[in-house]
Amino acid sequence: MPGIIGKKIGMTSIYGADGQNLAVTVIEAGPCVVTQVKSQETDGYKALQLAFGEKKEKNTPNAMVGHFKKANTTPKRSVVEFRDFGDEFAAIAELGKEVRVQDIFVEGDFIDAVGTSKGKGFQGVVKRHGFNGVGGQTHGQHNRLRAPGSMGNASFASRVIKGKRLPGRMGSDRVKLTNLQVVKIMPEQNLILISGSVPGPKNSTVILQK
Repeated sequence: MPGIIGKKIGMTSIYGADGQNLAVTVIEAGPCVVTQVKSQETDGYKALQLAFGEKKEKNTPNAMVGHFKKANTTPKRSVVEFRDFGDEFAAIAELGKEVRVQDIFVEGDFIDAVGTSKGKGFQGVVKRHGFNGVGGQTHGQHNRLRAPGSMGNASFASRVIKGKRLPGRMGSDRVKLTNLQVVKIMPEQNLILISGSVPGPKNSTVILQK
């Protein structure tokens, strides 16, 4: 599906056409560069490989430096492949072509956003799963407010069942949100405003798909 790579700037609110105040996420989408064009004849499927974000050449593997030079561009930080671009995007399916947000989306489109959620580190069951804790401090209970409580079985199966919700690493997961509406496009600043929130911290990479 067609799409573009961007960087999350932050959130704000704007007034819609009906005067309603809308919470939107601001994303700097592109400009991206086409670094590879895959076809059915040579690769078995149709796809465009886009690259976004500047990166120092000394921090880029030599193989990737050569790959970017084929597209007559500088090393990029993010490289993403988008499959099945339709015939309406044939004009941008050219090696080294610059792709901007207005080439892919129009205001009112419903799109999907893919990002990496904020990492929370190792967390307990209250924060990770929404447990309430053991409860009151009567009957000799103390320092138990955020404890998971009873979790195992006695005679059968004499163990903690696999999949039990327990403390552990939280966040830093790939998250995809669907059906987010494009509220506004600002082509001069390469900005796109989409409804609602998008996973990830500020300045993180976001993939927008149509």
